[in-house]
Amino acid sequence: MIDEVINIALQAGEAILEIYEKGTSVEIKDDNTPVTEADRRANEIICEGLIKIDPSSYILSEENKNIEYEKRKGLKSLWLVDPLDGTKEFISRRGEFTINIALVEEGEPVLGVVYAPALGVLYFSQKGMGAYKLENAGGKISQEDLKKALRLPLERVDDDAVKIVASRSHMNEATKKFIEKIKGKAGKVDIVSIGSALKICLVAEGKADIYPRIGPTMEWDTAAGHAVALESGCDVRIYNGKLSDTLTYNKENLLNPHFVVFRKEKSYLLQ
Repeated sequence: MIDEVINIALQAGEAILEIYEKGTSVEIKDDNTPVTEADRRANEIICEGLIKIDPSSYILSEENKNIEYEKRKGLKSLWLVDPLDGTKEFISRRGEFTINIALVEEGEPVLGVVYAPALGVLYFSQKGMGAYKLENAGGKISQEDLKKALRLPLERVDDDAVKIVASRSHMNEATKKFIEKIKGKAGKVDIVSIGSALKICLVAEGKADIYPRIGPTMEWDTAAGHAVALESGCDVRIYNGKLSDTLTYNKENLLNPHFVVFRKEKSYLLQ
């Protein structure tokens, strides 16, 4: 199934890039977040594609999220979709926006596709099969193409610094305190910045060690990246000053609690 889901993401990416090149108007939704024609078009392509490959599928997307908990709480599986994660990056033309598609089974993300169409970078995973990165992704991908993908984590030239994913321009006080706490244990910390679900993927890839998200996110923002992180040797845990339970999905409240994504070998820094 993973190759079919990837090709759905690639098709949505083509539609997004067409709109990205010509420009688009921006509307503000009721929750005060921006939405564009690209969000809506990508959502249509993804939902139609998932229904074709899985007719009984239940899809919870940022663009069709008003589904009562009573209707979904008993589901063993559902798709979580963010058709355009990083709309602000899209509007600002920074390129660091992604398409996120995840399959969740009994609260756990077991398949994830994160595609950054403007960068041509694709991350994907399926439970028990590992996590992978493919560069220069686009068009339609075959099973043979997928064999060229690199398994995560990638080897990196290590140094003494612990690399933390965080925003330099929008860093809140809680995140600053978190970084200082890690710095006190590790001695040296480097900050790595990037947009959208690519933050989680940097840790999955091994380019970063820890990503603290001490701020609001929704389930569709994180599920796909979470799936990739799990298959690359990372953990994703709720964090309230200390590590707590694993982050889960299809909750009554779709707003995620604060969490930390980290490479398991760095867990001692979070104790």
